[in-house]
Amino acid sequence: MSSDPSMPRTSGTSGTSGTSGVSGAAGTAAAAGALLLCRAAPDTVEPSAQLLRERMLLAEAGYGWSVLVPEGSPWLHGEEAVDRVLTGWATALAVGSGRPVLALWWDRDWSGCILAVGFRRTVGYEWLANGTAVGEDEAMRTLAARLGLDPVLDMQSLEALTRPDRSADARARMLGLLAVLSRTGLTLPPGLTPGAPAGRLREVARVLEGVRQVEWPGWRDAVRAEIVAVERSPLGPWLRGPRARLLATAQIVAGVPLAARAVRLRSGGWATAAALLLSQGVAGLAYDRMRARD
Repeated sequence: MSSDPSMPRTSGTSGTSGTSGVSGAAGTAAAAGALLLCRAAPDTVEPSAQLLRERMLLAEAGYGWSVLVPEGSPWLHGEEAVDRVLTGWATALAVGSGRPVLALWWDRDWSGCILAVGFRRTVGYEWLANGTAVGEDEAMRTLAARLGLDPVLDMQSLEALTRPDRSADARARMLGLLAVLSRTGLTLPPGLTPGAPAGRLREVARVLEGVRQVEWPGWRDAVRAEIVAVERSPLGPWLRGPRARLLATAQIVAGVPLAARAVRLRSGGWATAAALLLSQGVAGLAYDRMRARD
């Protein structure tokens, strides 16, 4: 099975035709949930998260990590499965923040992870509900390399998640993945557990200390927030001149065909990624022009 999360995936138990197939798909969507793990502090993540145009709860998740909990469930109301939605969100966040983003998702029949790093193609791994691994070994190795994990010790632990284990279901597999990432500083707040119902995740996240509610502020405020974020970053004084303009132009050029693809596939996730690329490019050009006047 392909490890590319952008490819269509069919549920292992909802493939029958007729009414039973429809109800099976609806049940799978209703059981779906997700967490977005960003390898950056909330201050870095928040401006890009606003551009997702989805209400989310943002909190710290250990040293150098943040977690985003969606307040809505768009996979319940559209044609896209939860993994397709999360692929778009993770891609947009990774491009916007410049940091790796790992999405954890699950439904009644499947669970998986999706890693997005900048403009690189996303890489993912999946398990059936009973813990059977259906991804490719190369995908797990790529995931480890892009997250900067130990190629020996950490890789051994990750490889164990791809081997048969009758005592480990999909939830146990994801907890095993989180255990490996804990060596990088990741610590999910208590109660934010992969496999938990989406409603329960929201309830837990809303009462976390320091939690932030992220929502769409409108294009003007969103672009302004991006400029402020760049200004406050350590690289702010250097993000100007020909290289900055080239990068911003590249983001706009990349965003246009991505938007066309989103329209063709009717994909909200890819539409979000395209919108973020375009806004990042506009913000970059605006920032460079503003700094040039100083």
